[in-house]
Amino acid sequence: MSTDANRTMPDDTGFPETEDIHTASKEYADRFRGASGQWMLDVQERITLEFLADRPDAAILDVGGGHGQLTVPLCRKGHHVTVVGSDESCQVRLRDVLYSGRCVFRIANVIDLPFEDNSFDVVICFRLLTHCKRWPELISELCRVARERVIIDYPTSQSLNKIAPALFKAKKRIEKNTREWRLFKHEEVYAEFDRNGFELTREKAQFFLPMVLHRALKCKALSAGMEAVCRKLGLTRLWGSPVIMEACPQEEEESES
Repeated sequence: MSTDANRTMPDDTGFPETEDIHTASKEYADRFRGASGQWMLDVQERITLEFLADRPDAAILDVGGGHGQLTVPLCRKGHHVTVVGSDESCQVRLRDVLYSGRCVFRIANVIDLPFEDNSFDVVICFRLLTHCKRWPELISELCRVARERVIIDYPTSQSLNKIAPALFKAKKRIEKNTREWRLFKHEEVYAEFDRNGFELTREKAQFFLPMVLHRALKCKALSAGMEAVCRKLGLTRLWGSPVIMEACPQEEEESES
């Protein structure tokens, strides 16, 4: 499914994949205004920090992380984070942590990263895979530069997103700037990591109900209550989306002597 909002962000970088320019914009950040929006970000942050609880001192690369949704809280937790963005404008929302010295920003091609193999303990990539046409190349690069793990998010068609086409007009009305995006089957994401020598180690869905519904409700208490019931019933685990997934290098089998 696709549409294209009126865009004012730069598109002359010469890079083949630049959707992170939009997610780093004020226009995109406005989707998460208010208590309900902050609640959605808090869910994402809580799961990600849970996945990183055993690596408080990890060197982290955030690919396409100019939205600051995770870089900022990670820096506040004491991590040192390098962010790759497609354009200089992608660092605007990171100013505070950049000035503090806890974050470094690099302009680069997200599917041809300017780093040696295994340069970072952890590589994260949120809000990008779903908009990336050359997503297998993105996953390949994430795996190449990661020593210990890759953490990504993606929306899945194996969820209530199946009715997304029916909700699309409402989504566009509410969000104003809906863009082209892709829904994934879990197996195709797992297979791409497997091709790059990584395997699923854990995953957790953020919501059972579509995020556009929570944006329309604009009521944190109601959204949180409904999602708590869905999680308790096991619906979120089975059919939730977006999914936050962690993949680690596959263990080499010991050869027989």
